Amino acid sequence: MGDRSAIEWTEATWNPTTGCDRVSSGCDNCYALALAKRLKAMGSPKYQVDGDPRTSGPGFGLAMHPNALSVPYGWKSPRTVFVNSMSDLFHARVPLDYVRRVFQVIAETSQHTYQVLTKRARRLRQVAGSLDWPDNLWMGVSVESTKELPRVDDLRLVPAAVKFLSCEPLLGPLQGLDLAAIDWVIAGGESGPGHRPLEEAWVTHIRDTCNEAGVAFFFKQWGGRTPKAGGRELEGRTWDQLPLPVVV
Repeated sequence: MGDRSAIEWTEATWNPTTGCDRVSSGCDNCYALALAKRLKAMGSPKYQVDGDPRTSGPGFGLAMHPNALSVPYGWKSPRTVFVNSMSDLFHARVPLDYVRRVFQVIAETSQHTYQVLTKRARRLRQVAGSLDWPDNLWMGVSVESTKELPRVDDLRLVPAAVKFLSCEPLLGPLQGLDLAAIDWVIAGGESGPGHRPLEEAWVTHIRDTCNEAGVAFFFKQWGGRTPKAGGRELEGRTWDQLPLPVVV
């Protein structure tokens, strides 16, 4: 996993760590877990690590890949990069010094834009002051239900140039969503054999909240058996808004 991506809101993926474990209901049908099993069966070196017995629920062993830190230096053309599509950089077992090394790579390859997404918003908030935040790093948290709205409060305290929410898989209405200091919101339904339903009213509420707050809104998918099964149109159009470029 290290170059072009089919994810609609990014262009490439980069995984300096792999592996994770369950932290909330949004993890129940984790695409990364299913993909890791296939990659392990195919002999991919990154996924030959045995599962860590400390993982809870569905998970796959967390591993760091220092050799992957050099990958972005070899990309000749600027691109938008989703960091750790197969892991969580702010997992408790990722040492802070390793997070700093990842941030250093990001800072030294400023021609690229990096998107970091975590469900571990509390640790993100706790260590944010110990990190140097490059201007080309966008920081996001996953918010799949009202129960996880406190993650947004944690994100607000982080000195990232762009702050975003990934409301995917969206599992219910986000009543009380406050977008103060948030720059971008992605919303989408779940895909795969066990996908859970997505109601239109949940999505239109997020869109309308974004419009009222002047926040960019991106609707990724309705979901279904496959990611493209339900299409991407919301009330007759697609929503592909991106945050405004950061002026440095």
